[in-house]
Amino acid sequence: MTSRCTPLTWCTNLEGVLRTLSSYFVRTLREDPADAEVDSHKLLVRAGYIRRTAPGIYTWLPLGLRVLRKVEGIVREEMDRMGAQEVHFPGLIPAEPYKATNRWEEYGPTLFKLNDRKAGDYLLAPTHEEMFTLLVKDMYSSYKDLPTTLYQIQTKYRDEARPRAGLIRGREFVMKDAYSFDLTDEGLDASYNAQRETYQRIFNRLGLEFVIVSAMSGAMGGSRSEEFLHPSPIGEDTFVRSPGGYAANAEAVTTSAPDPVDASNVGPARVVPTPDCATIESLVDLLNAQYPREDGRAWTSADTLKNVVVVLTQPGGSRELLVIGLPGDREVDMKRLEAAVAPAEVEMATDKDFEDHPELVRGYIGPQVIGPNSPARTTDEDGNPTGSVRYLVDPRVVEGTTWVTGANQDRHHVIDLVMGRDFAVDGTIEAAEVREGDQAPDGSGSLHLERGIEIGHIFQLGRKYAEALGLTVLDENGKSQVVTMGSYGIGVSRVLAALAESNHDDKGLAWPAQIAPFDVHVLATGKGDELFDTAKGLAEELEAAGMDVLYDDRRKVSAGVKFADAELIGIPLALVVGRGLKDGLVEVRQRATGEKTEMPLAQAVEALKAAHAEILGGK
Repeated sequence: MTSRCTPLTWCTNLEGVLRTLSSYFVRTLREDPADAEVDSHKLLVRAGYIRRTAPGIYTWLPLGLRVLRKVEGIVREEMDRMGAQEVHFPGLIPAEPYKATNRWEEYGPTLFKLNDRKAGDYLLAPTHEEMFTLLVKDMYSSYKDLPTTLYQIQTKYRDEARPRAGLIRGREFVMKDAYSFDLTDEGLDASYNAQRETYQRIFNRLGLEFVIVSAMSGAMGGSRSEEFLHPSPIGEDTFVRSPGGYAANAEAVTTSAPDPVDASNVGPARVVPTPDCATIESLVDLLNAQYPREDGRAWTSADTLKNVVVVLTQPGGSRELLVIGLPGDREVDMKRLEAAVAPAEVEMATDKDFEDHPELVRGYIGPQVIGPNSPARTTDEDGNPTGSVRYLVDPRVVEGTTWVTGANQDRHHVIDLVMGRDFAVDGTIEAAEVREGDQAPDGSGSLHLERGIEIGHIFQLGRKYAEALGLTVLDENGKSQVVTMGSYGIGVSRVLAALAESNHDDKGLAWPAQIAPFDVHVLATGKGDELFDTAKGLAEELEAAGMDVLYDDRRKVSAGVKFADAELIGIPLALVVGRGLKDGLVEVRQRATGEKTEMPLAQAVEALKAAHAEILGGK
């Protein structure tokens, strides 16, 4: 038997060693783990691929590690194909580079920080921009060295507040991160597009459906940013698509602001009593009953201006109250808000916050006493506004629009409050929910909302990290130039979970052939030495023919249990040696389709080779 260990297949079997289920380090479970919420998490644990160590932290078992290495192999092969070169950084890194780029603070509590015995600051790296930048700075000094692209496949650490869904949102995870280094912006564009094409090849080879969407850069910084999302109902990301081809993460959707409105015929704003109006709906009902519109149209929630009070906590720990004004028929989308104010963290205002700001009458807040409208508003020595709570509004709140909003008096609202005439704002913010049917900002039609799992993210970082860490090279004229960078990540362990999520049924996993832990699962189902000897012989023939085989040689386990384990583990092909052997027949099963075919014993090996080549599809 020949060992077939390549960078793509990653195998560990020694020559002449057949992997048998009786000795393989795996135990299947019949019941779902209590902490598992999604199918991939349930099945990866039940089938013996991973085991929970702590919340968001998992031990990889032999089956899981084989699949992980095959996913890594495809990623590595395509990265090498595009000319990227692999390096490997430590997971434990010193704090100084992170402090130089301000991310020691900006990352906030997500960062795992620790001290060594000499009280030096260290962190468990959530990503390695700084280390890549410093490595290139150490090695390269001339424009002749560029462009270059480096990558690694490495374990990362983030102290997620709410780890969930097994490998999809963990505190320790495997990631491929790559970084391009170019002298010019045009060079960065070329590197970015090369990575984009490479990602498409990777996900196509993995057999994983994906959508490329515009995205926010967040704490990474930079300009252009796109995510690769795997459509899935259990995904944490909401994204939108239009018939005309627009696609974006909901966080990155921009609102098309309407044109200013002529409000010259709108009468003066007036305060009216609005008792028992605890909700927008009850306010609208009262308005229609007691204060009908002059134009005869009924009031709707879209005519009201809702003012939501939140607290921003900056990386350094300072807190700031912020009021967000938006049409009453919309809710604040916290993920969009968080993306808009990053790196600050967001929470709703507390009772104490309202006590400290008596001008904010809870439930009846209006813009008349906040932002530029407040008599307490002043400016500091740098010209920055101070003295009152900042007021940002949805882009739909434009000059001349007329609103019903809080009157800053208990159980009172104000009607006909006109933007630009009766109040001003500090600016706009993209914080309102995006809804099904909203118009795409590029005019390409109505938006359709979907959920997705983020499996890849590419950024044009620009010169942020190079400037902070002094990465320069001499150009052809001998002049020092700051290098421009791109960053490109794939969540390798998350990709594995996404593949499990999209390749299973009610019986268990059904891995695509290119990343399955084994090619064939041979099952001896019955009793008697002849049956087990035949099954073992076929397993050895398959191994000799170049296939990876897992042989279920357990003698005291029923056929029903063996079939259940095989379906749970999810190897693409199964060869069953059972009751048909007395007639010289064996059975071949395809896990994904459920197809079963009986055939003469002598044809089994060639039939399995052909079936495997077919389902592999030339990948």
